[in-house]
Amino acid sequence: MRNVAQIVWVALLLMTPVSAFAGPSEDANAAVDRWSAAYNANDPEELVKSYWPDALLLGTLSPVMSEGAGAIRTYFGPVKGSGNKNAVGERRTIVLSDNAVVVAGFYEFTVMQDGKPVAFPARFTMLVTKRDGTWLVAHQHSSPLVSPKK
Repeated sequence: MRNVAQIVWVALLLMTPVSAFAGPSEDANAAVDRWSAAYNANDPEELVKSYWPDALLLGTLSPVMSEGAGAIRTYFGPVKGSGNKNAVGERRTIVLSDNAVVVAGFYEFTVMQDGKPVAFPARFTMLVTKRDGTWLVAHQHSSPLVSPKK
């Protein structure tokens, strides 16, 4: 009987979702990946859902701070149907607490100009926080990648 109980316990453990073992770093990076997927889907509403309603966005090409869901929706409005893409590359993760993580790194946007894809490398920092068990972006800063000096 003891062997049956052990087998059942191991089977239950193996069937447990991997996310149950995720920590703040993995959860925050999953939130960043969801943000990128929403961008790639060219879906401004899903992008807005990646942020807290009181989030602050310093957009890659924006001259203003986009504060709150409405401003973030306006910023990402042109993405709808654009065909633009985003690929997150190298990143670093700094766990501040069980509820706050900074993810910083590089990503490359592919934007459509005159029907042709143009690569636009950039860098980002996202503060991803957990509230009531949900991880979303509280703050994002994005800027064009600076070319090395020659």
